[in-house]
Amino acid sequence: MPDYPYTCQDCNKRFTVFLTYQEYDRAEISCPHCGSTNVSRRLGRVRFARSEESRLDSLADPSQLAGIEDDPQAMARLMKQMSSEMGEDPGPEFNEVVDRLEKGQSPEQIERDLPDLGDGGMSDFGDD
Repeated sequence: MPDYPYTCQDCNKRFTVFLTYQEYDRAEISCPHCGSTNVSRRLGRVRFARSEESRLDSLADPSQLAGIEDDPQAMARLMKQMSSEMGEDPGPEFNEVVDRLEKGQSPEQIERDLPDLGDGGMSDFGDD
């Protein structure tokens, strides 16, 4: 059964009503807080699908890269965004690196602390 978010125009309280599709057009909605029927429907969260090309284009924005090499927290935010856009679970090693970056640890320090992290990673590209 769908839920519909409302706001009472008299007491400004928010509430949700569960209605079937058949009830939606016929039901008289009243505020459970004050009983008023002076209510308006709120828009719920909206989600939209984006193509892979669109997601990758948003990641290629050069403005996101400005100063990132000197700001571990900014690097962590970008890495999280990239992970989210790709829609895949990057695994525990990725989360470990992001956690360390968020705490302000430099990439160089992370590499020293986790020497096995690069095995099979990006550092091996081009070493065929």
